[in-house]
Amino acid sequence: MSERIADIQGRLVALQNQMSASQTPTGGASNALAPTASGQGVLSPSALPPGATPATPSALAARVVSTPGTLATGGVAASSTTATAFAEQLSKAVQAQAATKPEPKKTYKLNGKGIPTDLAKYGNGKIPSAALESVAGTRHRLWAPAAESLTKLIAAAKKDGVRIGITDSYRPYAEQVDLVRRKGLYSQGGLAAKPGTSEHGWGMATDLDLNGKALSWMRKHAKEFGFHENVPRESWHWAYRPNG
Repeated sequence: MSERIADIQGRLVALQNQMSASQTPTGGASNALAPTASGQGVLSPSALPPGATPATPSALAARVVSTPGTLATGGVAASSTTATAFAEQLSKAVQAQAATKPEPKKTYKLNGKGIPTDLAKYGNGKIPSAALESVAGTRHRLWAPAAESLTKLIAAAKKDGVRIGITDSYRPYAEQVDLVRRKGLYSQGGLAAKPGTSEHGWGMATDLDLNGKALSWMRKHAKEFGFHENVPRESWHWAYRPNG
């Protein structure tokens, strides 16, 4: 893209130099353009008339387009239609380059309690869907680094001939309350964490569909992707602890 812009700018500069040559009296000052270190053409200060200011490519394009009729120097003709086309190409190239400029890469961190700093402000189980990331193209969502790692984990297992499914991921607060009602608190022999304290509520844990082969694979390789089997009696529950 940068090469395309440079080419268009060069052609505009050449056209302007042709215009200047045809309009400058013999022995007079030339308005020839000189390239800068950045590749942007500007009017050479030594060639400018007293009080004149350098012209940038964008200003040059406007000047060329506004010049009516046909400009000729040394038998080379450049019509205003051609100049307009040059200007349009330059504008489109600049806009395309701006549109494709990558966004700064986000940095993800955990606070002292192991909670994602970018999600802590929402509260456990109250995280908007847009703040989470989809796992392997499914409806399941987790904290972005966890989602990306789980996606890679599932792909790696597949290469080894192992299928790993997902049964649960991020769990909203209302669902945490409902789970306690149906399965009881873990501290009382049930299978649910106290609402507002679940790792699922931070998008930091997933429940997986694992057969014997898949469970063995997870116990051998999951740590390579930051996942840990950290709840007794729940071999399906895997928490994302990249530093664990």
